[in-house]
Amino acid sequence: MKNYQRVISYFAGLFIFTIAIGLSIRANLGISPVSSVPYTLTVVWGIEIGIATIIFHIALVIIQILLLRKQFKIRNLLQVPMGIVFGAFTSFSVWLVSFLPPASTIVISLIYLALSIILVAIGELLYLPPNIVPLASSGFVQAVSVVTGIAFEKIKVISDITMIVGSGAVCLIFIHNLGSVGIGTVISAALIGTTMGVIMKIFYKLTGIQINLKPGYEDKK
Repeated sequence: MKNYQRVISYFAGLFIFTIAIGLSIRANLGISPVSSVPYTLTVVWGIEIGIATIIFHIALVIIQILLLRKQFKIRNLLQVPMGIVFGAFTSFSVWLVSFLPPASTIVISLIYLALSIILVAIGELLYLPPNIVPLASSGFVQAVSVVTGIAFEKIKVISDITMIVGSGAVCLIFIHNLGSVGIGTVISAALIGTTMGVIMKIFYKLTGIQINLKPGYEDKK
């Protein structure tokens, strides 16, 4: 993949990812785990979703610095401007999907949720292979993995569960309902990985190309 193709794929993936977030919010069944914390800031304290996303990403970079200390690579600070871009994309995408019909029935909600899951999978499959700069959520999981010695995949599951439980708890305390967390959150957590696998298999059958999901946050030897 040429450099300009990598950049296009990377930013296209991020944008598609944020469209998925917008659809998840529109479905009103609970947002995906990785976005549950920023959306909690929105539903509890009224912080605009894009700004909440930026705050969340900056906080995760600070935590990475505290965890890794001398092991933290200066290039990982690029997660901050990418978080700002991601936040801006999120604001635009949420505005964009606001023109869609409201989720007035469970059928419409499930359609939006299904589209959200598919688009998250597509977004990650476009954003990860270029190996440019990871989102801070991925960088955070990798940092915890480095410090604890526990496999990235296991930390990812623990991180998602922690975000879901934490977001739900904050919403219960301050607004007396689950707010950002719902059945859609659980469904998304369960199906996104499987959906990515299905899309990768279909893509391979059609093109003969194996998508490389090597994380961009790994040290290059």
